[in-house]
Amino acid sequence: MRDYELMVVLSPDLDEAGVDATTERLSTQIGGRGGEVVDLQKWGRRRLAYPIAKHRDGFYTVAKLKISPEDAEPLERSLRLNESVIRHLLVRLDEE
Repeated sequence: MRDYELMVVLSPDLDEAGVDATTERLSTQIGGRGGEVVDLQKWGRRRLAYPIAKHRDGFYTVAKLKISPEDAEPLERSLRLNESVIRHLLVRLDEE
């Protein structure tokens, strides 16, 4: 198990319940793959630096998680296929 940080930008078309449901589904996917969400922070609606798919705003969520490297790739694939996710970034944290 390695430590990762996942930042997800969700579509501004979602309401608060949709954002909560999407982040809960994401946590369930991580848990289903044998990982665990250590910390989950919802940053809320923020302005994007540049338009993405004609959206100027997005809901930001940052999660610190533990997951095996073999399970990180299917997680990223499912994020790419999720239409509510505008952008995502999964970064492995350094081991110090």
